[in-house]
Amino acid sequence: MRIIGGRNRGRALANVGKGDVAAHLRPTSDRVRESLFNVLANGYGDPCTGARVLDLFAGTGALGLEALSRGAEFAGFVESGRKAQALLAQNISLCRAGAQTKVYRQDARFLGHNPGLAYDLVFLDPPYGKGLGETAMGIALKGGWIAEDALIVWEENTLINVPVGLHLIEARSYGGTVISFLEK
Repeated sequence: MRIIGGRNRGRALANVGKGDVAAHLRPTSDRVRESLFNVLANGYGDPCTGARVLDLFAGTGALGLEALSRGAEFAGFVESGRKAQALLAQNISLCRAGAQTKVYRQDARFLGHNPGLAYDLVFLDPPYGKGLGETAMGIALKGGWIAEDALIVWEENTLINVPVGLHLIEARSYGGTVISFLEK
């Protein structure tokens, strides 16, 4: 895995190795990430530049770190898995992004109230097929984590059940991955 574009373009990220099967650690492939960020840049008016990014079920942090590389101002990462947290810390260090990040070491389904500013670009990559994304997004909306004009990018293996309060803009399929773009 590597950063695809921006100031850290080409920077290798920590080797996932066998990952964490029990935690369903499955990083977004470079190819899907590149396609996703091309869609964002060409179809959504460059939502990365100056954005506050929230990476729910962050795993290795590749999505949030890619956004930082492409001009995001700040990234918050929510991750509960120990193996993923270690890889995330390593990747933040590799990208020299410590001053621009905050790691919330907790389950995305139990966020509670947001202690800071809301996020305007949200990446959501929950374990596939478990309904965890719907729960986490509902909590994030209620807790003030999502800005009114936020763009939400949700990765699953099938079409999602859109939570109340969100509107599906479009969904794109990349092999076994479906990326849904939503707004409030």
